Amino acid sequence: MITVKPAALQRIAAAVFHKAGSAPTEAEAISTRLVGANLSGHDSHGVVRIPRYVELMRTGGIAVNQHAKTVFENDTIAVIDGQFGFGQVIGAEAMAIGIAKAKKTGVAVVALRHSSHLGRIGDWAEACAEAGYASIHFVNVVGAGAIVAPFGGGDRRISTNPFSAGMPVTGGDPIILDMATSKLAEGKVLVAKNKGVEVVEGAIIDGERQPTLDPNKLYDPPVGALLPFGEHKGYGLAVFCDLLAGILSGGQTNHPGVPIKGRVLNNMLSIILDPAPGGDPAGVKREVDSFVAWLKGSPPLREGSEVMVPGEPERRARRERISGVPLDDTTWSNILATAAELGVAKSDVDALLRSNH
Repeated sequence: MITVKPAALQRIAAAVFHKAGSAPTEAEAISTRLVGANLSGHDSHGVVRIPRYVELMRTGGIAVNQHAKTVFENDTIAVIDGQFGFGQVIGAEAMAIGIAKAKKTGVAVVALRHSSHLGRIGDWAEACAEAGYASIHFVNVVGAGAIVAPFGGGDRRISTNPFSAGMPVTGGDPIILDMATSKLAEGKVLVAKNKGVEVVEGAIIDGERQPTLDPNKLYDPPVGALLPFGEHKGYGLAVFCDLLAGILSGGQTNHPGVPIKGRVLNNMLSIILDPAPGGDPAGVKREVDSFVAWLKGSPPLREGSEVMVPGEPERRARRERISGVPLDDTTWSNILATAAELGVAKSDVDALLRSNH
């Protein structure tokens, strides 16, 4: 394992993306979101993605330096095309458009299509909450992203189809739910693979449709598949993530008839709401605080444990990792190899690490 200060890790990531063709502002946006995911404890959506992103840039799977394009709008609705650009840029721009509409009308619906990987979807719920708005986000994946078996099925048909929601709390921490509809996010399996550890029970079946704890079975031929969380319940939510994000955005659902080759694209339907349309944000805070206190007052099942609310684990991880982000040797080696292939000199990486603050 290696531990890297967040600022140094961000500078290294930005240098890699800049060398790969991103403008400085885009490289900064990507690196900030990736390291932010690591800081939040979601290594699956962090810098482990750097080699994959760079490969997609090389092959045209991601279009560099693109921006969100509004293709339809009225007072409350915006349909946005991401033009195959980086989701860390496109997602932020789409949320800015939605928040601006919500400020005028109290509600906005943003249907985003053709974005590359949107990263940690909780980022977008947090962005809305920071602006004072509640939000709901349904995401699907089209292209080569099918990696989850439907409930009762034995091969890949859908994606991890994330769902996120956020509730702002005036003067306090927002409540943020961010989850895949599969038992594990695919990136968490990749992290387990890189670390050489097993995954939790009930997360994967192998290519013979048998349960396995080996993360390699998801990738090695014959490829396996992830399973939905909560059996039919997670599967049902995944279905609606595909339907709502894919159809309402015009980006399509995940099936072989979708004419996308060499790309893995996200579509997202976001609903952004004023939590106090009657003009009583203090009342909203009182209600949220009372509800959270009631939940957290439940006696723990196990000694030393506690009840937490959505978003609390991420905040704790940020406090713990502010002094350094732990990376396994495989992930770190892959990042260094990608940097070297792009011409980022080892001396430059070493210099960034020496300025590890």
